Amino acid sequence: MKTLAVDFLLKESPNAIAIVDTKLNFISYSNQWLRKFTLNDNDIIDKHLFDVTIETPDFFKTALENGVKGKEDINHGQKFVLPSGKIQWLKWKILPSTYDTNGFDGAIVFLDDITIDKKEIELLHKAEEVARIGCWELDLKTGLINWTKTTKDIHEVDENFTPNLEDGINFYKEGTHRDNITKLVGAAIADGKPFDTELIIVTAKGNEVWVCAKGEVELVNGHASRLVGTFQDIDERKKVQLAHKEITERLKITTKTAKIGTWEYDLLENELIWDQEMYKIFDVKEDQFSGAFEAWSSTIHPEDKEKALTATNDAINGIKDFDEEFRIKHKNGSVKHIKGLSKTIKDFNGKAIKMTGANWDITELRSAELKLAKSTETFAETFEHSSIGMALVSPELKWLKVNKSLSKSLGYSEEELLKMKTTDITYPDDLSSSEVFKSKVFSENNNNLQLQKRYFHKDGNVVHAIIGVTPVRDLNEKPSHAIVQFLDITNSIESQNKLEALVEVTKSQNESLTNFAHIVSHNLRSHSTNMTMLTKFLNEEKDENERLNLNRMITSATESLSETIDHLNDVVLVKTGALEKLQSISILNTINQITKSINGLLEEQSATIKIDVSKSHFVNAVPAYLESIFLNILTNALKYRSSERTPIIEIKSKVKGDFIQISFKDNGQGIDLEKHGDKIFGMYKTFHKHKDAKGIGLFITKNQIEAMSGTISIESIVDNGTTIFIELKHN
Repeated sequence: MKTLAVDFLLKESPNAIAIVDTKLNFISYSNQWLRKFTLNDNDIIDKHLFDVTIETPDFFKTALENGVKGKEDINHGQKFVLPSGKIQWLKWKILPSTYDTNGFDGAIVFLDDITIDKKEIELLHKAEEVARIGCWELDLKTGLINWTKTTKDIHEVDENFTPNLEDGINFYKEGTHRDNITKLVGAAIADGKPFDTELIIVTAKGNEVWVCAKGEVELVNGHASRLVGTFQDIDERKKVQLAHKEITERLKITTKTAKIGTWEYDLLENELIWDQEMYKIFDVKEDQFSGAFEAWSSTIHPEDKEKALTATNDAINGIKDFDEEFRIKHKNGSVKHIKGLSKTIKDFNGKAIKMTGANWDITELRSAELKLAKSTETFAETFEHSSIGMALVSPELKWLKVNKSLSKSLGYSEEELLKMKTTDITYPDDLSSSEVFKSKVFSENNNNLQLQKRYFHKDGNVVHAIIGVTPVRDLNEKPSHAIVQFLDITNSIESQNKLEALVEVTKSQNESLTNFAHIVSHNLRSHSTNMTMLTKFLNEEKDENERLNLNRMITSATESLSETIDHLNDVVLVKTGALEKLQSISILNTINQITKSINGLLEEQSATIKIDVSKSHFVNAVPAYLESIFLNILTNALKYRSSERTPIIEIKSKVKGDFIQISFKDNGQGIDLEKHGDKIFGMYKTFHKHKDAKGIGLFITKNQIEAMSGTISIESIVDNGTTIFIELKHN
């Protein structure tokens, strides 16, 4: 009777249980085992377990074989990949049995397939990771917090991190966020009140992250014993929301400031919603507006109604969005020009369900355009055939229209100028005049303005002009644009500059004439004395060999005299005729030309040239002189380079009043200015032992610069380098 009862209980057990002998043949089993783990529902008594059992992992087979040999094995749950590729989670308990203890030798096997439960848990974990939702638990008895992996990931802490309540609170950003979570947790503990909040935490790595924290309270005997909840990373969504809110607020301010009305039309309910600006634009009181489509269409001017309604139907039918100008009539009879735009919103089936858009009053714009058109038509003939330059300029200083005379003066076509602002070709030093132009013409109530300005011609030359400006005003007496008259006075300015330069050079030449006379007298007298003495020695000398030597010395002296005369001739040429050859020359272009001509020498010396010269810097100079000056200074920097370092030459330019200062700085041998400073630009003065040094280069350079009404100065430190400063008149 007892055996029957045991067999019955085993059969009806809710668990999968099998009793096997030492050969793994079934002695007994539960119905659950038969249903879950056998290949069919037939009786399996005395059959070998693995002959009738579905696919199981090798690890289980090994544990079972050890079990019938007397070794207990308990597995609380493990994931297996079966040979067929199937994933299976199993847990088991194998209890060895002997005849003495249970009346048989073998084992009792408890087996459970927990695959479904484990997959659900895995999916839950995956969902947590994807949605960035973690869980947390606070044990109020111990004060310990348990975080899931996702919660730890959000906090950017190690997997082994175990926080307490204080740690958890301190992750919230100090200030409002930490204070809020402290209050919410306190209320949950004290009053059992759940919470759902969005706050900022500062992670272990110092990153600020928006999170959604939710908490529920578990009560025992009316007292909170445990808090459980979720913790979600909402940083991206929250930042988008905050940005959207900010943009929305800005849009509200913008539409209000710009007097743009917005509206929304529910096509299904025939309900039209306006904002406050719409009521102002249409001159309708809010309490008198029915909110139906007909309330809007009734305000449209009769001549524009068909066009507006057709455009509305096209938008509803998806042909094109509403983008129209139309007129409306106010109750007082006044007519307003309105610009309207809208977008049509459709449901999943492509059916139009809503329209949303904006309207704004463009009446003033249209009136100004009509008035401008009439004024332009009247003005056009005079404008086009004027012998002086004329243009229309906007308040933003953009060319709106130019005539042929202006295009000719500036060298640009009308199409090219209309793509520019006036400031794009204004001489840099005159940009302040443009600001005066803008402030006085467009910001003040001046009727006209006259000023002198410089512009860049398309070929790079400077154009001088007298500008006369007359503002044109709209219906509200505000300047809409300006009429500009452009009188080209470049030729007059250049003639004036040449005259002033001629006076300066004449003065300079008069001052240097005496010095030049001394140079001529000294140099020729030296050669004359030398040749007189040699001639005297020749007449007195009787020895033939000595006479031959004296003849060679006389020949050498004659050649030296010829070279001196050539040098003096060069100086004379420098001093004469310079003013007639003065031109507006780009400093940067000249430097680039010279550096190209000595490129081989620069590469041979591994020299580096650093150029910081504005392309807008032009000087009045003789092209040949300027090239000679730059070439002489650059070759001197290479000739008298230091043997201790690679040559570096820096060239810069800057404006100094009416002059442009050009500096050449090298890192060469340098000159002892305390010793040689007073004769640095003297003729035949040399300061280094170099086979090619003649002492004429700097002398000629100084004379060339002074002939162009310029100046030259020098700074130098021995074994450090030399800086030469040249100042020429700014064109």
